[in-house]
Amino acid sequence: MKVSDRVTGAMLVGLGAAAYWGGSLLPPVPGQQVGPNVFPMVIGAALVACGVLILLGVGRTFEEDEKIVTSATGDVADGDVLDPARGRIATFLHGGWKVLVPPAALFFYYFASERLGFWITASLMVFTLAWSQGARLKWAVALAIVAPAFVHLVFYKLLRVPLPAGLLKFPWA
Repeated sequence: MKVSDRVTGAMLVGLGAAAYWGGSLLPPVPGQQVGPNVFPMVIGAALVACGVLILLGVGRTFEEDEKIVTSATGDVADGDVLDPARGRIATFLHGGWKVLVPPAALFFYYFASERLGFWITASLMVFTLAWSQGARLKWAVALAIVAPAFVHLVFYKLLRVPLPAGLLKFPWA
């Protein structure tokens, strides 16, 4: 089943507007410039912007239609073709398992972050997610080093939300 980009974009715009509105209802913290309302409002505005871009079809021309090889001779067919001889298990083992990696990473964070700390847990998560989705090893490692440091810096300095220290301490913590 394919969902229209207009429907997807409209849903993102609605979700972003709801997040922005919900964030605007949160009370400010006295004496602080950044309160609990900022994060949902920033995420809501970003979702609205992304939804509008999807509605307008920005980026659609960058995608190429996928060609599926349907025979041993190399014949190519357009569209979604499922070979019934392969079966669902073969499809899952061929790459369908990738859909389970993000929820597994969230469960891993929930259970491991207090013991290992944010730095180790987030690095393992980012590396696993990037590499399982096809990133080259050097980029997955680089992202696993840079992304947790950036996220921790934003949460610690800007939002003033402590993250679990665990085994490794951040230099600015």
